[in-house]
Amino acid sequence: MANRTRNIPVKFMVTEEEKKIILAKMTQSKTENMGAYLRKMTIDGYVIKIDYSALKKHTLELNKIGVNINQIAKRLNQTNRVFYQDIREIKKMMDEIWKLQKSILSK
Repeated sequence: MANRTRNIPVKFMVTEEEKKIILAKMTQSKTENMGAYLRKMTIDGYVIKIDYSALKKHTLELNKIGVNINQIAKRLNQTNRVFYQDIREIKKMMDEIWKLQKSILSK
């Protein structure tokens, strides 16, 4: 053991489910040695962090439009009239949605 290249132990705990996931990924990568697999993933692997804030804002805007359309439909059913202000409001909100959509897609 004194002549080992890798002589510093690194230990960490996992749950039974996490161990199953690791073993499944080892099988997919055709690696049988857990130490080799964990070293490879730790050194060469990477973590992807996705920022969903633009998508959340987009979803919120879509929800607002849905609420407004429901209100307009209710008023239309009650009065049998379409109001120009309602149409203008929907167009304004749709413009905001398209701006958000372009922003999300440009990233």
